[in-house]
Amino acid sequence: MKATQGSGSPQDEVASGARPAAATVSAQGLRKKAMDLLARREHTAAELRRKLQAYGRKQQDKSYGAEAETDTAADDIAEMTARVIASLQAEGLVSDERFTEAYVRYRMTRGYGPQRIQAELRERGVDDKIQSHYLDTGDSQWLEQVAQVRCKRFGEVLPDDYKERARQARFLQYRGFTADQIREVLDG
Repeated sequence: MKATQGSGSPQDEVASGARPAAATVSAQGLRKKAMDLLARREHTAAELRRKLQAYGRKQQDKSYGAEAETDTAADDIAEMTARVIASLQAEGLVSDERFTEAYVRYRMTRGYGPQRIQAELRERGVDDKIQSHYLDTGDSQWLEQVAQVRCKRFGEVLPDDYKERARQARFLQYRGFTADQIREVLDG
């Protein structure tokens, strides 16, 4: 009979301190994940960073187990992620400007106003300078948009009592239009 010291399983490798080859985090693996994400839709650099770091931590946990998370490992993942994103930006594959342009157009056609779109872009990590370039709240297109959204929801007839006017204003405010835009449309 042959004596065995270990079964050669990944659990034995983790217990012995050796890194399992399949689940280690590498810049190449992070880049592949980033390309998979970008193939589905545009991402901001901040969104991509958050998703890649979560992916890296998940891969790290597969390698070492959840208890092995250290500050050094997290720093390594963050550093690799930053390098991968910088490389993708240099190649033109990640662009906050391109994302913002497409996102503003998409949300505007869905009936959302500039304030709501601006808040959503801020959540996604888009710089204020880029936002202001694509979201000109004084543009007449927003007045046309707020009028279309109001007519689609409430019909052509303007509200004649205060209660209905307030209801429509709340709806338009929720959609992200400014008070001036709403007032102008409701005043006729």
